[in-house]
Formats: sequence, structure tokens, C-alpha cells
Amino acid sequence: MEKLELLYAKMVFRLNTDRRLALIRKLASLLRNNFSLMDALRRIEQIESKNGTKPDEPYAIAMRAWQHGLERGLSFSDATRGWLVGVENLLLTSANVSDLTRALENMETVVNSITKIKRAMRNAIAYPLFLLVLTFAIIIMVGMYLVPPLAAVAGPNVVWTGAANLLILVSEFSIKYWHIIAGVFLGLILLVWVSLPNWTGALRAKFDNIAPWSIYKIHISVGWLMSLSAFVAAGVSVPDAMRTLADNSNRYLRDILESTLRYIANGDNLGVALANTKRDFPNAEMIGDLTIYSDMNDFAQNISNVATDYLQNSVRKMESLSGALNSFGILLVSAIIAWVVLATFQMQDQITMMLG
Repeated sequence: MEKLELLYAKMVFRLNTDRRLALIRKLASLLRNNFSLMDALRRIEQIESKNGTKPDEPYAIAMRAWQHGLERGLSFSDATRGWLVGVENLLLTSANVSDLTRALENMETVVNSITKIKRAMRNAIAYPLFLLVLTFAIIIMVGMYLVPPLAAVAGPNVVWTGAANLLILVSEFSIKYWHIIAGVFLGLILLVWVSLPNWTGALRAKFDNIAPWSIYKIHISVGWLMSLSAFVAAGVSVPDAMRTLADNSNRYLRDILESTLRYIANGDNLGVALANTKRDFPNAEMIGDLTIYSDMNDFAQNISNVATDYLQNSVRKMESLSGALNSFGILLVSAIIAWVVLATFQMQDQITMMLG
């Protein structure tokens, strides 16, 4: 039962981003006010357990688990491993070279940034994908259920013309191959989905200019730049931060970061190294900015400002792209419906002429 409670607490803790960040903010606030880490965890545990009256609350269990890890001699990043999501645990490793309070504050900044861009990414993909599915569904449903009764009235000898003829052809194709159409459509969606975090190389760089790969590149580059900014602000060198992020990234981002690291090892600054990879990552403007700021003093503050500006610009770009894709999807569905209506009227007219 104890293991099940721990597993459930971890699941709840990882799924509720807003509540998790609120707890991180509370912990950082207590540390800023000179509480020791153990004392801060105990205070939060008391709050979450309602002064011990509800010890099985997931967040109270989390605080006790973190305390037990620290009591066993683990670092805070190790004690919280399994409770945090994605880059959050990575950012806590910066506490090895700086104070834990800053690491927690950096974590909140990065996670909030990634959440914003994820929300924008979902909005840019979800509705256009729904409209695309709706388009295919309309074509298949019309072909299977609307056209056959009309064709049966006309009989087998009628010679269809114009849009009616095309609708008949679509109907016959849909009836015979609807399962293949659905399978190919779902297969293409799965293929694209798998390719986003895994496909690398020069050809992928070209596809990164086309949705949905372009949307994914914006999303992943924002997370990378915000994380890099947090590491640099905590005193981690750019090569060490890049290596840590590369080791904990998916195949797509790791390929870019490892290529960049090879140029950095040859003496290039961050911006020049990114340019030399020929991947246009994050984009030409950002590469130019990083090339300039990498050779200036106070790089940590400069990259923080650049990352914040890039996040805001990326969200606006994602929203603009979402609007364009939504408009295209609506026009596509409208055009399909208009074509079906026109073809149906033509079928009725040709049936009337034939029977008349």
C-alpha cells in the first residue's frame, strides 16, 4: 500500500504543473527567508497535510519523500528525481554551482515559458488537424451514404458528367477503399508524430520550414534557449550547459546540440557554432544575436534577455501561424461541402432529365 501511495503521489505531482510550480515558488520563498532546506520542506509538509490530519495528501507525501532522500545523503536534485518533469530536474543540477533558491526560480521561469509555448503549439496543431480529419470524414461519408441512393435511382446505364461524375468516382473509391484511406491517413499522422522528435539531418532542416515541423522547431528551440539561459545564469559554462542539455534531449535536439558542441570545441562562439551546423536553429535572427552577445561582457544577462524576447516572439508567431492554418482548414472544409452540394444538385438534375 505504501508503494502504491508513493506511485500515486508521484503521478499527481507530475501531472499538475500549476500546483507543482506553486509549491516550488513556496519553497524558494522560504529559502530566501533564511529557512534551511529541511525546515522549509517540513513547513510545507505541515501545510499540505493540514498539520498532520491528512498525511496521505500527494504533496505531503512528496515533501516527506524529499526529506527522506536528503536524510540518506542524496543531493536535492537526486532526492527529487522521479517527481519532477523534463528539464526541471536538470535545472536543479545548477544548484551544485550556485544557490538552490536561484535554481528553483530558474525552474519556474523555464517551466512557465515551456508551458506557454506548448499551449501555443497545441492551438496551432489541434484545430487544423481536426479540420483535416473532418474533411476526410465528409468525403468518405458522402461517398458511402449520400451518393449510392441517388445512383441507385438513376440506374446503372446513366452517364454522369461534370461534378456529379467526380462525386460518383469518389463514392466508388470510398466504398471500396475507405479502410485503406483511413489507414494511410492515420499512418501519415503517426509517421509525422514520430518524426518530430526523432528525424535529423540535412533533409530535416529543409522540412523545418514547413508545418508541423516548423511548429515543433519553435517549441523545442524555446525550451532549449530558456534552459540554456537558466544554466548560464547559475554559473554553468556554455559548453557544460550544452552538453548536459544534449545528454538529456531527444534525438532531434541532441543531434543539433552535439554538432554545435563540435564547433564550440574548435573555438567558435555559440552563435557562430550554430550557424556552422547549417540547421538554421533556432533561426537566422537568433543566431545573429547569439553571435554578437557571445563575445560581449555579461553574457548571462544578455542571453536571458534574448531568451525572453524569443519566447514572446515565438508565441506571437505560433498564434499567427495557428490563425493561418485555421483559416486554411475552414476554407478547405467549406470548399469540400460546397463541392458536395454542387455535385448533388447536378446528380439530381441529371436524374430528372433522364427520367423526364
